[in-house]
Amino acid sequence: MKALVTGATGFVGPHLLAHLQQCDDEVIVPGDAHGSFDITDRAAVSAVFDAERPEVVYHLAAWSDVGASWRDPTACLRVNVEGTANVLDAARACGVRRVLVVGSSEEYGRIDDEHPRLREDAPLRPITPYGASKVAASFVALQAWVGAGLETVRVRAFSHTGAGQSERFVVPALAHRIVAAERAHATTISAGAREPVRDLSDVRDVVRAYRLLIERGEPGETYNVCRGTGVSIGEIADRLIARAGGRLDIVVDAALLRTVEVPRLVGDPTKLIEATGWSPRHTLDETLDAVLAYARARAQGS
Repeated sequence: MKALVTGATGFVGPHLLAHLQQCDDEVIVPGDAHGSFDITDRAAVSAVFDAERPEVVYHLAAWSDVGASWRDPTACLRVNVEGTANVLDAARACGVRRVLVVGSSEEYGRIDDEHPRLREDAPLRPITPYGASKVAASFVALQAWVGAGLETVRVRAFSHTGAGQSERFVVPALAHRIVAAERAHATTISAGAREPVRDLSDVRDVVRAYRLLIERGEPGETYNVCRGTGVSIGEIADRLIARAGGRLDIVVDAALLRTVEVPRLVGDPTKLIEATGWSPRHTLDETLDAVLAYARARAQGS
C-alpha cells in the first residue's frame, strides 16, 4: 500500500513508519526537511495530497498535550478539528481509499461505575478541552464517510507508551526521574496522584492495530485500541523502580497533580480483536524496560 502518515515525527509516528516499512508499504511523510507539516494550512495539505496521491492515510497529527489544552483550548480545537477536516477533505478530493483517524480514550471522559471496561457505545462525556476536540474530530470523520463516501476508520487509543515518548507523559516522566535519581544517588523521586487507573499498551502493539484496521476495519466504525486491563499510576511507578533495581521512595508533588483527573480509563478491545485478530505481543514489564532503557540512553547522551 502507498500510505501517507501525518504526524510522522511525533512519538507514535516513527514506530508506525518502522512497522509499515516492515510490511513493505510505500510510506509518504509530508513536510519539510525538519518534518514540519501544518495540518491547519488547508492549501498546503491539499497540495501535498494532490502531489502524492496516497492510497491510504494514517492521520496521527494532533495536539496531544491534555494538560496544555486547558491553557489554550482554541488552539487545541483548531489543530484537532480544523486540521482533521483539512486532511479528510484533501483525501476525498484526490481519491484516497481509506483514512485512519486516531482519537483518544479521553473522549469517554467522566465514567459511570457501570462501565468498568469501556465499549465503543459508552457515552462520550469529555471533561478536558483535548477530549472534546477529539470527539469533534471523530464526528468530522464520521460525516466524511456518511456524507461524502470517504472510508474513515476511527480509533480511540487508550494510554500507550514506549521508547521516544515525551517526558510530558507520566510513564517516561517517572522513568526520567528514576534515572536522574540513580545518577545523583538520591533516595526519592516526585510523582503526582497514584490512584488513577489507566489501560496501558505498548506503542509497538498500537501501531500493529492501526495497520490491521486500515486493512480490515469497517468504514464509519470506531474501535478501542487497548489491552483491556487497568493498572494504577502508583503500580506503574513501583514497577519502574523495581525494574530499575533501586530503592527509591515516592514523594507526592502537588505541582504534578491535575486539577481535573479521570479516575479510571480502561477499555474493552473485543471489537478490535473480532475485526482484526489483533492481540498484544508485549507485556507491561517489557514496555517499562523499553522506556527505562530510552531514559538511560538519553541521560548518557546529555
